[in-house]
Amino acid sequence: MDSEPVLQLTDATVVKNGARILDALSATIRAGQHTAIVGPNGAGKSTLIKVLTREEYPLARESGPPPVRIFGAAEWDLFDLRSRLGIVSADYHMRFVLGNSAGRITGERAVLSGLFGTYGVVHEARLTPPMRQRAAAALERMEAAHLARKPLDEMSTGEARRVLIARALVTAPEALVLDEPTTGLDMVARHRFLRLIRRVARGGTTIVLVTHHVEEIIPEIEQVILLKRGRAAFAGPKRAVLTSDRLSEVYEAPIALHEVDSYYFAHA
Repeated sequence: MDSEPVLQLTDATVVKNGARILDALSATIRAGQHTAIVGPNGAGKSTLIKVLTREEYPLARESGPPPVRIFGAAEWDLFDLRSRLGIVSADYHMRFVLGNSAGRITGERAVLSGLFGTYGVVHEARLTPPMRQRAAAALERMEAAHLARKPLDEMSTGEARRVLIARALVTAPEALVLDEPTTGLDMVARHRFLRLIRRVARGGTTIVLVTHHVEEIIPEIEQVILLKRGRAAFAGPKRAVLTSDRLSEVYEAPIALHEVDSYYFAHA
């Protein structure tokens, strides 16, 4: 029996300040189906992430299927959801590194906090040796073991981002959602980061990449959803969806697209 989709949107509509940010959006991401959600600023990508984190809710309907199902369920306990769906975004980065005193926590404590669903708060009395082992393994997986004792606000952007990925992976989630994951990274850190994400994808964790940079679409991604004004303008296999004509239509500007060694590069 096939597992339930990671995400199933059925005519999902989110209205904010009288404007439709998501407009009857339908999309399905199945387990193991690495997917990129691509679109310009204002296309609805950030709102879609908030729907996944249950910070935003689509308009309810009187009949028909629920507008959002995550792992087959329309209702979730947030702690249980966080253990199955890891999310890393620039917003999470800001909360950890710049929010309150969180930046002073170490890499290890940041990762351990993922087991408690907190932003750096670790319940010492509940910590166990297996938990510390899981945190160490997650840091090692992201080539960040040497950052275990280093405070987050003393790390480079690339280092802190790898620690936050380790935090997301410490619960062994079924899917990992990455929202504009290379924001703030230099060329070398970006290359290293994407290489590590490729490793995670090959390890069996479903990757959902939300971006407006086609250069971030790793070869393992097989499905692409192009968002435009809150709707799925195009969705399907990567090679069918990622074309110059379709990108030009979504971004409303002439875009040339080139593929080199299973990576895509675009320029206006």
